[in-house]
Amino acid sequence: MRILHTSDWHIGRSFHGHGTLDALREVLDALVAQVRAHDVDLVLLAGDVFDSAAPAPACYALLTDTLVALSDAGARVIVTSGNHDSAARLGFQAALLREGITVLTDPLAVGTPVTVADVDGPVHVYGIPYLEPAVVRHAWEGVELRSQAQTMAHAMDLVRADLGERGGRSIAIAHCFAAGVDATPGVEREIRQGGLDVVPLPVFGGPDYVALGHIHGRAQLSERVRYAGAPLHYSFGEGDKPRGSWLVELDAGGLASVEWLELPVPRRLVTLRGPLEEILADPRHAHAEDAWVCVHYTDATPQPDPMRRLQQRFPFCATVVHAPERTDTASEGTYATRVRAARDDAELIDAFLAHVRAGEGATEAERSLIRDLVDVRTLTEAAR
Repeated sequence: MRILHTSDWHIGRSFHGHGTLDALREVLDALVAQVRAHDVDLVLLAGDVFDSAAPAPACYALLTDTLVALSDAGARVIVTSGNHDSAARLGFQAALLREGITVLTDPLAVGTPVTVADVDGPVHVYGIPYLEPAVVRHAWEGVELRSQAQTMAHAMDLVRADLGERGGRSIAIAHCFAAGVDATPGVEREIRQGGLDVVPLPVFGGPDYVALGHIHGRAQLSERVRYAGAPLHYSFGEGDKPRGSWLVELDAGGLASVEWLELPVPRRLVTLRGPLEEILADPRHAHAEDAWVCVHYTDATPQPDPMRRLQQRFPFCATVVHAPERTDTASEGTYATRVRAARDDAELIDAFLAHVRAGEGATEAERSLIRDLVDVRTLTEAAR
């Protein structure tokens, strides 16, 4: 059996104020083409289908079109909900979906698999939606569920108990933060509290393959436990992470092979750093002119209208950060020394500017202006 593991589509998410639906549609069309090209039997979507609990109508249209296309390509599809999804909204039409498309959002059904058969027999697929301990602990009385780690451990216990009775090959799908991976700052919404909600790797023992979602970069925690990551870049922090999905093959004995399938990147992400004028003029940056661009300009002082100027060269410049390089390593004590050493108000202002500008004091033009203003103030006070 050939299985495609994907996750974290985040339909409806914006990228620095820009819509992503068209780009995501392009990537998901490529994913459907992969399903056809590799004769995939089963597609697993491990949570965060939507980016919000109340997606716009166009988001539902993209999901519907993609699920239908995957089904038309000959694959069964099993979808679980993530922490960004509303399980109720995602699952309310589950019973009305066409045959071969299954949406699993009910925590009480964790120990009941969807069984898919091939020539080697049944494969039991256990879908575990995102489990918020405070929400689901009432469902399992007598079990302490204070953290997501405990909750996931209990869910996997239910999976193993059922699998022990059924036997055969099996897959689990889950959406959580597992030990051994790093989150992308500002991207994956935190679903942990300290270290208690990091799910230890041994929790996932039992199934032949565990398809995880939540982390936006691909990750291999073991041969049989993996994250596929998001199919589209949603942050400059993800710019160096490949986009794709895992092609998993089960034979009669269980896990046979796992292969990474690359997905296209509609527009590359590039981060540029340096003085603003250099970034605007340097021919070495020509490669970024058709990419999403994040600029960290290192001028000592903020420059006027940097976004407009950058977008004249880089039309897809999405964010600009003033990040001066600190050349003055002086301590607060050195600054205090400078203040005490100032012979007049103009030198005092220059010392302050050097302190707040990472070591660069007033320019010649600024010094002239400062002295003029100080002189005017001195004359005004003298005339009182």
